Amino acid sequence: MAIAQAEVKYRSRNAPQRRYTGRPANGDPVKDVDVIVIGAGAAGMMCAAEAAKRGRSVLVVEHGLAPGEKIRISGGGRCNFTNLGAGPANYLSANPRFCISALRRYTQRDFIALVDRHGIGWHEKTLGQLFCNASSRQIVDMLVKEMKRHGAELRLSTAVAGLERTADGFSMTLNGDPARCRSLVVASGGLSIPKMGATGFAYDVARRFGLAVVEPRAALVPLTFDPATLGRLEPLAGVSVEGAAVRCGKVRFDEALLFTHRGLSGPAILQISSYWRPGEEIAVSLLPGLDVFARLREARAANGRQAPHTALAALLPKRLAQAIGDAGGLAGNLADLSDKRLRALAAAVNDWRLAPAGTEGYRTAEVTAGGVDTNGLDSRTMQAREVPGLYFIGEAVDVTGWLGGYNFQWAWSSGWSAGQAA
Repeated sequence: MAIAQAEVKYRSRNAPQRRYTGRPANGDPVKDVDVIVIGAGAAGMMCAAEAAKRGRSVLVVEHGLAPGEKIRISGGGRCNFTNLGAGPANYLSANPRFCISALRRYTQRDFIALVDRHGIGWHEKTLGQLFCNASSRQIVDMLVKEMKRHGAELRLSTAVAGLERTADGFSMTLNGDPARCRSLVVASGGLSIPKMGATGFAYDVARRFGLAVVEPRAALVPLTFDPATLGRLEPLAGVSVEGAAVRCGKVRFDEALLFTHRGLSGPAILQISSYWRPGEEIAVSLLPGLDVFARLREARAANGRQAPHTALAALLPKRLAQAIGDAGGLAGNLADLSDKRLRALAAAVNDWRLAPAGTEGYRTAEVTAGGVDTNGLDSRTMQAREVPGLYFIGEAVDVTGWLGGYNFQWAWSSGWSAGQAA
């Protein structure tokens, strides 16, 4: 007898659509396993391998044509698979302490050891970011091998529908064929990059079974300008500044910044976007740690005949220096500017305040912030507190990491934790 039913579907346009006739289309009996994992991404495959390692019969279903597609495209094709500095402080959540257990029980060192066992070469870039020497496909292949080695089954292009809770687990149809499991792990990700098949499936399942969902939003995403600001700054598209500092409230990131045809991007902007909310202001310092006012005074004393933007061009890209000078209405030479005007020019460089119009949305967002409310989950096992046997892991959960391998580490850690219990 069905205890609760979730009328949710997990499918993409690539998944075969077959009408369920009440019996398996191929004549086989109902697929009955210990664990069904929905989603063959980073967290889902990690969980499946770990659960199978414990002797559980595991079926992984994926509505796409291939497993690990977000892994494949990550890191410019080389997969920034973790970060040496990954820790709870690098994650956002309505409950900041929720991620502590999983991150401590399965660390970046544990995943590095797995990568090493598979003979995958890697290197460290800036800020503790680890990348494959060759291809991100090596990580996908590694996870698939781990699943198969321990007996987990993978089914691609598979649509999930008719999900119900039963007396001893869950039932559903997979491409129209019936299936049952004792434990159900939802690892279907968030809403980011819809062209790759991202859906709100995990949130639908959570709500149907009584779990709250923290409002999802695009994160690690470029910010956009209003039309007036864009009209002034669009000529700067393609200009980058290394080592800029971007602040939103008390949060600050010092990394590269890039002007685009729609607004701002680059690592510093992607990082701050996870903290920014519509209507809020951000502060940009293009030359943090440099006393621009003092430099301008020195330039005025040395050569007062030069234009302000010429002096700035010694510190910033030429087009950017010109735009800052033009925005300040600074005609004439440095010799014509008082200290007050020089201070205003310095502030335009190191205390540029703006309120972004918005973000580029899920289309270009690297991850989805928000998700299944962690108050309804056990932080050690990722199991729903009020629905035994139901687990949520990875990006589906309200835990979002910084740019730089942190979100993959959350996938490995949360997937591993669920795999020890499901």
